[in-house]
Amino acid sequence: MMILRCPAQLQLLEEILRKSLPTTLPVLGTVMTVARGNPASHEVLVDSWPHFGVVLTRLCPEDHRDPRDYYTNQLSVFYRDKGALQALLEGTEAVTQERAFQILGMQDGLDEAVKEVASARGLKVE
Repeated sequence: MMILRCPAQLQLLEEILRKSLPTTLPVLGTVMTVARGNPASHEVLVDSWPHFGVVLTRLCPEDHRDPRDYYTNQLSVFYRDKGALQALLEGTEAVTQERAFQILGMQDGLDEAVKEVASARGLKVE
């Protein structure tokens, strides 16, 4: 995963996400906030750039104080490719098993993908 910090990249991502509203809404708000100064200390991650398959937004890891607090460990996701989403959930450090978290997204299939990965790891999904 790569963290987007460049204002030009964030601007381009914002334009791309606007074309897919309303499914991009959970991540678009954070992308706009980060592009305009990032007062809430979020970060925007993509699997590749500029042709991304998945966008993930979250609080910066140094702001994760309590690994049991699923609210501060909240992730928002938009994906173009379900395989990229599953790869994100299975194999990256962007989503770890050591922390309770919640994933927000508006796409069909997100809940199934999360349950499949959790089941494979022997984890409980609420």
